[in-house]
Amino acid sequence: MFYLHCHEIIANLQNTRSKKQNATDKEQAALFGLLSITTCKRPLVNCILLLAFCFLHFDACAQFNQGKNLNYLDFQQKNYYFGITLGYNASDYRIYHSKDFIRNDSFASSESVTGPGFNLGIVSNLKVGEYFDLRFLPTLSFTEHTIKYAPANQNGRIVSRPIEAVLVELPFHVRYKSAPYHDFRLFVIGGVKYSFDVASDSRTRQAAGLVKIAPTDFQVEYGAGIQLFFPYFIFSPELKVSQGLNNALIYDDRLEQSTVLEKVLSRTFTISLHFEG
Repeated sequence: MFYLHCHEIIANLQNTRSKKQNATDKEQAALFGLLSITTCKRPLVNCILLLAFCFLHFDACAQFNQGKNLNYLDFQQKNYYFGITLGYNASDYRIYHSKDFIRNDSFASSESVTGPGFNLGIVSNLKVGEYFDLRFLPTLSFTEHTIKYAPANQNGRIVSRPIEAVLVELPFHVRYKSAPYHDFRLFVIGGVKYSFDVASDSRTRQAAGLVKIAPTDFQVEYGAGIQLFFPYFIFSPELKVSQGLNNALIYDDRLEQSTVLEKVLSRTFTISLHFEG
């Protein structure tokens, strides 16, 4: 009797679904709830009922989670988190010529050549409200600059001053984030950075005949990026521009390459990949 009763209910269910293709999830759940109450002893029937129940449960979960920010909600429980950052940088100098540059007869021009480098650092992030973060990213940065002097006559030799630096950088940023959408959100950053060159040659005797650059620098930074929320970490690619505020040139009136320059400001463009969690 139980076997015939189960087949009768399944047949009625098939007829109902064929007549009402737009039945709601609640109606389907009620029908399969009725089947689960029936104590059918046939293994095949039980398997069909179990598979049907699993399918409906998975479909209901998928519809419920569609467009939701599941990973984002997990990270919202944290007021602070840490991570690492990897980056590529391209840096040069913004050069201002002095009045002596016009009167000199040795150099026709002086310009900065962009050099490549890379960054490796630590991320520490403190959440302030829903849309703001305070960030501190101590970083070890390897950069390369070159100041090139073109001779006044064509027979002269081009003089290049390569400047390789290993910088310990201490950036402080404020980050503003957009509302989350499908486990990602956009953001913009702004802040300041102090850097110190631990490999500077400005204090060595071997650099007496070279243009000297100060080992310390103070910069303003701004940029933008995107946060991608994964189950176990946040991946944040970021583009950032750094502009030096103080004159990095150490003036030497005994060196003609230095007297033709009035001010040297650092500039850096950085592509960073943050892994936080």
